[in-house]
Amino acid sequence: MAIRIPKRLKTEKKESEIKEERAADDKVNTPTELIDHAEEALWEKDPVGALKYERIEHRKKLNWWARFILSLIVAFTFLILIYLLFLGDLKDGHRDLVNILVGAYVAVLAKSTDYWFKDKEDSEDKESQQLHENGNDKDKENV
Repeated sequence: MAIRIPKRLKTEKKESEIKEERAADDKVNTPTELIDHAEEALWEKDPVGALKYERIEHRKKLNWWARFILSLIVAFTFLILIYLLFLGDLKDGHRDLVNILVGAYVAVLAKSTDYWFKDKEDSEDKESQQLHENGNDKDKENV
């Protein structure tokens, strides 16, 4: 007894064809479409608010990349100092200096770790929340 697959299911469509069909159905099917739809609605409803929101999001991305790169630099520098302290051929005076630098970098590394793993409030998050709350206040006034 063989399983029979209906002919309509046997036809293989390419992923691009399926995406085109789903995009043309005027429904929000994917997270990307949901975000795009929300952005379009915001631009139609409140262009100034949408522009502010876009600028905040751009600034958030730039800040994230800057913090990420600085964290990598701090970690890499710490590893170099550890290497010099334990595996490098240094004079006694230089060894003391590297030891002091390692001690100072422990605090810098701790701060960097705290940034990535502790809950915190960013000024950009507060600004986004204020923008969102102001938009809701305008909606209440219009009703």
